[in-house]
Amino acid sequence: MNKGIHDRLRLVISRQNTLVKDLRQSFSQAELTDDGHCAIEGSHLLEEAIRSGIRIKAVFFSQSAEARASRLLPQLGHQTETILLPDDVFKSAVPSEAPQGVAALIKPRASTLEELLAVESPFILGAAGIQDPGNFGTMIRSAEAFSAAGVIATENTVSTLNSKVIRASAGSIFRLPVVKGTAVATLAMLKSSGVRIAATSSHKGRPLPEVDLRGAICVFIGSEGQGVPKELLANVDETIVIPHSDKVESLNAGIAASLILYESARQRSK
Repeated sequence: MNKGIHDRLRLVISRQNTLVKDLRQSFSQAELTDDGHCAIEGSHLLEEAIRSGIRIKAVFFSQSAEARASRLLPQLGHQTETILLPDDVFKSAVPSEAPQGVAALIKPRASTLEELLAVESPFILGAAGIQDPGNFGTMIRSAEAFSAAGVIATENTVSTLNSKVIRASAGSIFRLPVVKGTAVATLAMLKSSGVRIAATSSHKGRPLPEVDLRGAICVFIGSEGQGVPKELLANVDETIVIPHSDKVESLNAGIAASLILYESARQRSK
């Protein structure tokens, strides 16, 4: 390793180091640290955060992955703390059973519903009670891929700070606006802004190919087990059914959202 790069790494051997404790707490509780940072893991996610212009407070390398620092450190500003940890200390702080040896504390993107509504004729994706972090992360990734204005997460949806959500988003969560809010307040704001509200249903509704997804619209996806909450369904302008073989009971939320997002992008490209 280049001596200049090696010298930049600060060796920390204590599990009680403040930054190590912040990393462990953010991972385990899926919450922000006291100074507003969250934890991410893996070289790819770190590089996505750098590419997205995310503020990075500290980067941690395990000793067995020290060689990866040669590629990553030149991409980091000198205001970012760079820390080398013994393998056992690193493993004590990260949730992965087979860690890559790279983790970081970052300042997550902060967005508001007003930001989404400022987009001309926005397509907004709603997550209503999505509990599976892989599904939610996939929804965020697909929302960016198909040019949605952003994602709204209502109550009982898994935290956007969950490490599995961040990983499944493949970095999209660093760039796409994702906002949290109660269903009641969110619906009121959407309606007052002239946004049509739709939701998926596995039972009844208009088939997806027949639904007009142009103009300002928000489509809510519910959990695979429970679907969209009844209180929310009672206030939508339209319900959407995705036609599929009756041999399959339902589609998971990530797939359902991706199909709707694709159809929206197809219609809007005409």
